[in-house]
Amino acid sequence: MTAAPPVSPPVPLSRNRDYRLLWGSQALSEFGFHAAVIAFPLLVLALTGSAAASGLVMGTIAAAQMVVGLPAGVLVDRYDRKAIMLGCEAAQAVSAISLVVAVWAGAATVWHMVAVAAVFGASAALFEPAENASLPALVADDHLPTAVAMNTARASMGQLAGTATGGFLFAVGRFVPFLLDAVTHTLSFVALLFVRLPRRERPPGGVGPLGREALAGLRWVWRERRIRVTVACAVVLNLFFSAFYLVVIVLAESRGVPSGEVGVMAAMLGVGGVVGALVAPVLYRKLGSYGAIVAVFWALAVCAPVTALLDSGYLIGVLFALMALFPPTANTAIMTDQLLRTPDELRGRLTSTLVLACGAAGAAGPALGGSLAQIVPGDRAILLCAAGMAAAAVLATASPTLRTLSRRHEEGQPTKAD
Repeated sequence: MTAAPPVSPPVPLSRNRDYRLLWGSQALSEFGFHAAVIAFPLLVLALTGSAAASGLVMGTIAAAQMVVGLPAGVLVDRYDRKAIMLGCEAAQAVSAISLVVAVWAGAATVWHMVAVAAVFGASAALFEPAENASLPALVADDHLPTAVAMNTARASMGQLAGTATGGFLFAVGRFVPFLLDAVTHTLSFVALLFVRLPRRERPPGGVGPLGREALAGLRWVWRERRIRVTVACAVVLNLFFSAFYLVVIVLAESRGVPSGEVGVMAAMLGVGGVVGALVAPVLYRKLGSYGAIVAVFWALAVCAPVTALLDSGYLIGVLFALMALFPPTANTAIMTDQLLRTPDELRGRLTSTLVLACGAAGAAGPALGGSLAQIVPGDRAILLCAAGMAAAAVLATASPTLRTLSRRHEEGQPTKAD
C-alpha cells in the first residue's frame, strides 16, 4: 500500500504573492483615499466658505457607506468578488479624475463633490466585505489572524499618512490631493488584475431578491450564538470608546489644553493603533480569542478613569496610545473566528453586517458622549464611560460563549462552520 504524500506546509504571508499584491494595492488605495477625504472639507470651504456644505459632502461619504452597506454583502456573496474590487477601484479613480478636471478648470461645484463623495462611500462599503470574504481563499487558516492584523495595520497607517499628506498637498494645489487619489486607485486597479482569486461556485439554490437575501444573512448572524456574541462585543467596544473619546476632548478643552496638544492626543491614538496592529498576531497567539477580547475590555476599563486625573494633552496622548494597543488584537480574534466559522456564500453578508453594526455604534458613541458631557461634569462623564466599559468587561469575562472560543484556540481546532 502506497503511503500518502506529505502535506506541504502553507505558504507564509511573506511569500504569498496574491496576498502581498492585495495588501500592497490597498495600502496605496487607502493612502490616496484619506488624502482626498481630508481635502474635501478644505476644498468646499475654499470655494463656498460654507461649513454646512462642507458637512454635507463629508456626511455623504458616511451616508453612502451606511446605505450600501447591507446590500453590499449580498452582492459580494452573489457575484465575482475580484470583479467587484476592480469595479470599486475603477469607479473611485474615474470620479477622482473628474474632480481634478473640474477644480483645474474652475468649474467644481458642491453637488459634483457630493456625487464623488457618494462614489467613495459606496465603493468603500462594497470593497471591504469583498476583500474580507476573499481572505480565507488567499491565505491558509493558520495565517488568517496575521492577515487580518496586517490589514488593520494597513488601514491605520493609510489614515495617518494620507491625512497628513492630504493637508500638505492641498496647500500645494487644490486639485493635487484628488490627483494623488486618482493615481493610487489606478495603480491599485492594475495590481488587483494580477491577484489570482479562486473561482467560486454559484450560490446553492440560485439567487433571490436582494432584500430577502440581506435578511437571510442577518438571520444567520443572529442564529449563530458565537457570531452574535462577538458582534455584540465589537459594537459595545465601538460605542463606549467613541463616547469616551469625545468626552476626553471636551474635558481637555474645558481645562485649557492647547489645540496643538489635542492634535497630539489624536495622533497618539493612531500611533497606538498601528503598533497594536503590528503586535496583534503575537498577542493573539499568546492570549487566544477569549483572552484577546477580554483583555481589550479590561485595558480600556482600567485606563479610562486615569484620564480624568490628567491635565496634560501629552500624557493623555500616551494613555491613548496604550489604550489603542489592544483593540487590534480583539479585532483579529473576532474577525478570524467569524470568517472561519462562516460558510463562504455568507462571508460577504457577515462582514457587511459587522461593518454596519460597528458603524452605527461609532456614530451613536459621539452622540452619547456629547450628551454625557452636557449633563454631567467632564470628569464624571469619563467615569460613567469607564463604568460602562467595566460592566462590558465583566460580562465578556463571564460569557460561556467566549470561553468556548478559548478552548477551541487551545485545542488548535479549526473554526470552520459546523
